Amino acid sequence: MAQGQSPRGLDGRTVLVTGGAGFIGSNVALHLQHHHPGCRVVVVDCFGAAAAAPGPRAFGHYLNLIDFDGELICGDLTEPRDLARLQRLRYDLILHFAAVSDTRVYDQAAILRANVNVFADLLRLAARRGADLVYASSAATYGAAPAPQRIGHEAPDTPYGFSKLKMDQMATRFRQEHPGLAVAGLRFFNVYGPREYFKGTTASMVLQLGHQLLAGRAPRLFHGSEHILRDFVHVEDVVRAVLAAAVGRVSGVFNVGSGRAESFARVLELLQQGLGTALPTDYIDNPHHAYQTHTRAELETTRAALGYTPEYDLARGVAAYLPEIRRTYRERVLGCRDA
Repeated sequence: MAQGQSPRGLDGRTVLVTGGAGFIGSNVALHLQHHHPGCRVVVVDCFGAAAAAPGPRAFGHYLNLIDFDGELICGDLTEPRDLARLQRLRYDLILHFAAVSDTRVYDQAAILRANVNVFADLLRLAARRGADLVYASSAATYGAAPAPQRIGHEAPDTPYGFSKLKMDQMATRFRQEHPGLAVAGLRFFNVYGPREYFKGTTASMVLQLGHQLLAGRAPRLFHGSEHILRDFVHVEDVVRAVLAAAVGRVSGVFNVGSGRAESFARVLELLQQGLGTALPTDYIDNPHHAYQTHTRAELETTRAALGYTPEYDLARGVAAYLPEIRRTYRERVLGCRDA
């Protein structure tokens, strides 16, 4: 399949995208608009309001949807009145990305309300509507499990990772009870790429380090970063996996990554080369007590079920992202606009 394309098969369908103003959700919604004009796309997002009250804020932002011309609902799915709006809609496919997605939030109740309770409500809605469902799971379900991370070897060590594992378990039971519906959970690894700026301090280190370099500041890494390995996956590969699961009506839980482990030191090296900088690194202590030091997605089951092969290795992904890193620094950090 050529880069930027996704499989046919969504014409005439109504697609509900939750968290559609966030990083991954907005990329999916715009991809649907551009490549599947025959489907109706409805985005729901709470646009930066609290995802649970009290609790962490959400990261959806209207600027991620400036080019989106589909239908839009502003709503918090933890609120019964906003959830009721979805009950009045007709749709046959739900792409679910709304969540508390900050792995460093330890308010267990807030995360479980926003992630697990809302997912239970959406499963009930899917059953009533006869709708297929593709949802965002996470590599955080694996915790410190050894690489390559494989389905069935989970060990979450954060409330966020636990909430995603519970969602996967709920989806498994739902599939058994509703065999006519397709439900796919995609465990995203370290996603980076356009439209992540509004995630702030939870944005990828690719973006954060890029902006530090453009500001002329010494880039900050944890001590031993050359030995901290992560599976970095470009958001376009993530979108392709989402659409493959939706169009193929695939059920199950699948890893979505690059299948490669790269160090943060390598990320910084590629950014310094691409941005033409040579700043010394400021090494700091790692303050996090639960921290994944080596992730790499096992992708054989994903390839077999989705026909998924990542198109971006880290070098290609960073090179493709550089113009957007420069643009967001110029427009969002410096406040400059092109004439």
